Amino acid sequence: MYRCLSKFIDHSNLKNVVSSILLVSSLASCSGDNNKPEINSVSTSEHPSAEQHISNEMNKGGKPVVYQVFTRLFGNKNANNKPWGTIAENGVGKFSDFNDTALNAIKELGVSHIWYTGVPHHALIGDYTEFGISNDDPDVVKGRAGSPYSVKDYYSVNPDLADNPAKRVEEFEALIARTHQQGMKVIIDIVPNHIARDYRSLGKPDGVRDFGEDDDKTVEFSSNNDFYYVVGKDFKVPQSLDGYSPLGGEQHPLADGLFAESPAKWTGNGSRAAQPNINDWYETVKVNYGVKPDGSYTFARLPESYRYKSYQEHFQFWQNKKIPNSWVKFKEITQFWLAKGVDGFRYDMAEMVPVEFWSYLNSAIKMTNKDAFILAEVYNPNEYRNYIQLGKMGYLYDKVDFYDRLKDIMQGHGNTDDLANIQQRYADIEQHLLHFLENHDEQRIASPGFAGSAEKAKPAMVVSALISRSPTMLYFGQEVGEDGSEETGFGDPSRTTIFDYAGVPAHQRWMNDGKFDGGQLSEKEKDLRAFYQRILTISANNIAMTGLYRSLHEENRKALTPYNHQQFAFSRWLDNEKLIVVSNFDSENSYQYDLKLPTELVKEWHLPAGQYLLSDLLNTNDNTKNTLIVNRDSTASIAINIEPLASYVFKLKLSK
Repeated sequence: MYRCLSKFIDHSNLKNVVSSILLVSSLASCSGDNNKPEINSVSTSEHPSAEQHISNEMNKGGKPVVYQVFTRLFGNKNANNKPWGTIAENGVGKFSDFNDTALNAIKELGVSHIWYTGVPHHALIGDYTEFGISNDDPDVVKGRAGSPYSVKDYYSVNPDLADNPAKRVEEFEALIARTHQQGMKVIIDIVPNHIARDYRSLGKPDGVRDFGEDDDKTVEFSSNNDFYYVVGKDFKVPQSLDGYSPLGGEQHPLADGLFAESPAKWTGNGSRAAQPNINDWYETVKVNYGVKPDGSYTFARLPESYRYKSYQEHFQFWQNKKIPNSWVKFKEITQFWLAKGVDGFRYDMAEMVPVEFWSYLNSAIKMTNKDAFILAEVYNPNEYRNYIQLGKMGYLYDKVDFYDRLKDIMQGHGNTDDLANIQQRYADIEQHLLHFLENHDEQRIASPGFAGSAEKAKPAMVVSALISRSPTMLYFGQEVGEDGSEETGFGDPSRTTIFDYAGVPAHQRWMNDGKFDGGQLSEKEKDLRAFYQRILTISANNIAMTGLYRSLHEENRKALTPYNHQQFAFSRWLDNEKLIVVSNFDSENSYQYDLKLPTELVKEWHLPAGQYLLSDLLNTNDNTKNTLIVNRDSTASIAINIEPLASYVFKLKLSK
């Protein structure tokens, strides 16, 4: 969503900005026993499993790990980073840079899905006219390389990414095949709320009509139109702000402050002005989903009884119903890419589109591929359950509340009490809330505006990756501490650019001129990547990640020990796999305390009195012997000595 915020806007409160946009548009839907027994080992096989309600399909190992990669930046070896630099000056990565070596290195992180960001052909400043592609106007393009969320042709891919632009779709198909050969799945972006102002598809199949091709432009709204129109007024390019000009002021034949669009269309964020504001999503136009300008609907409403019905029943509901043309167009787009081997989609700004559309689209996708990975960007917690249950989404961003509170804690002004409360609040849908610490919209953790140190992400990543059954996501470069400090043109430093051609320095040191072996990394960067590899491997492979959760936080906050608001502990288990996770968010102080386990958990785990050895899955080189002591009254504790920003992932050793 970051494309909506220019370099002149304070990015510190993204949630409030998004909420304001949604409101304006009005088109969003909806102590212990000293008599300690001998070290013990216990069999639990005689006891009935406490996890019988966990579905069989969840009981196959760990959980999904998504690696988001900004495709045009990943393989770029050019370190020039000239502000507003051209593709010749700053370079660009290609599909072919994702060779078997690179893909294997990604897979080693525990990755199951790669989200290739920026693949559909979007507006950009580059001359591909020899391939029949029209030039894009800098007045309605953000940056030089362009926003990936201003899609120009959904049936083709970004020509910048191809070695031979004439074969760009075939080159992406080859990348899909290589990714599958490495045992990973492919996700791409779909942006249903808006498209580029100059959308025109060269790659559409026979019988497919372009967006707006059949619109009646004499009316503001028609249920048959793909767009909304400002009748009787021509589009005007926004007035510049604080000296901003396209391409950093470089002369360009199309950078004349003009763009032909008559009549003007509503802008992507819902602005109804013929001349949108410079801070609107002026490079895009809003798609009409059958929502009238007054917010009422022209399509059938989904009955509340469908909240817990299957995707097959949702699919049947929409058969023989009159639906807007735009719905059909996006179904055709997603089916096109499913047929080419794409395994799932990430939906941009999904809450700006009605829930009913998602029921229609996602059920159709699931009818084609029941295992499709469906991820949506949604920022309103009050709508989470609607988009999951009625919209049939697989996963939603867990930015509000979970990421936001983790960010507060990493910055030194948060409280881990909030994490326990949030986990409890969403317990019924926690497996659907994807966890992350970075993505293309958010500040890099190592940037001064966030935490100023990649090390401060360590306890947060442990908690984020292991606390729930939700998928874990990693943004490329995060694992080596990229700080996003380059000033490359459109947009602020602290976020790696998604608008301009650039190299990503820490990532390039890992890339090592295409060897993808970390050969240029510092020892600190190598250690950081090894940490991410260990924690993500636990997330991906340990069956306890698909099992049950119990907070240990409240019990220990009540105890008279040094355990405080910068500590966080919880347990995860499934069958005989029982984990205890402890993290210290304090960047300066070590702590010693006895971590207490609730007696209810000791009984749930069927632990007789004794001492139980613990192995640390995270700190594999640590030879410290940690022990869980269980007393005769079922009280239990672990002696903890934890360094600043350290974590433990203890596995309880049990016999069969």
